[in-house]
Amino acid sequence: MMKNKTTVIIIDDETLARELIKKFLSRHENIQVISECSNGFDAIKRINELKPEIIFLDIQMPKINGFEMIELLENPPVIIFTTAYDQYALKAFEVNAVDYLLKPYSQERFDESLQKAFLFLENKSLQENKLKELVKLHDQKIDFIERVVVKEGQNISIIPLENIRWIEAQDDYVMIHTQQKKSLKQKTMKYFEEHLNPKEFVRIHRSYIVAVKEIKKIELLEKETYHVVLEDKKTLPLSRSGYSKLKEMLK
Repeated sequence: MMKNKTTVIIIDDETLARELIKKFLSRHENIQVISECSNGFDAIKRINELKPEIIFLDIQMPKINGFEMIELLENPPVIIFTTAYDQYALKAFEVNAVDYLLKPYSQERFDESLQKAFLFLENKSLQENKLKELVKLHDQKIDFIERVVVKEGQNISIIPLENIRWIEAQDDYVMIHTQQKKSLKQKTMKYFEEHLNPKEFVRIHRSYIVAVKEIKKIELLEKETYHVVLEDKKTLPLSRSGYSKLKEMLK
């Protein structure tokens, strides 16, 4: 009985990069390319519909990048990254990723990566653990973010930082509040505290981070107990450490 072919989706915004992967895959008769996508939005939809076993994923793409895409996948397939990323990220990949292909790469290097993917197909829990660790390592790299990507049902939304009013802790998630709506995101308060520009956002309480531009005033409730009043008169609790930070910032 003939074994079914391993299904693959290629995700890269560059046509030539996708063509190269298809060319390298053409030497493997046990592989079937079932789709190719030029952005993360389309890729999530196709992955959910077609459920490929392996994806080749570029990291630096328009709309949403490869890391943001991983976070939005509920049951990610085996992932091989294709990247021209920096050395810090490459060290993380060497330890934690299924594999990465540093552009430009050869057929020989490509084939090595594909063999690793086949091993991970036999052990999906290994893939899941490594992806979680990879995202964790990526989050530890302290770069200020410019947006937040959230998945709401089948829809994906990009929230620009200028739209965020405050962020509220919700167990293992955070609730992001804008003028229009609120959105749940599976990230920690610590992550946002480290990745939001401290000139624009301040953690005022263990459960709240607020946009500085939204703060109208600090009010005394009782002895050494304060809260923050926002522009629309919404109030948020203010801890002692939050009070100290705000006082220093508002000097």
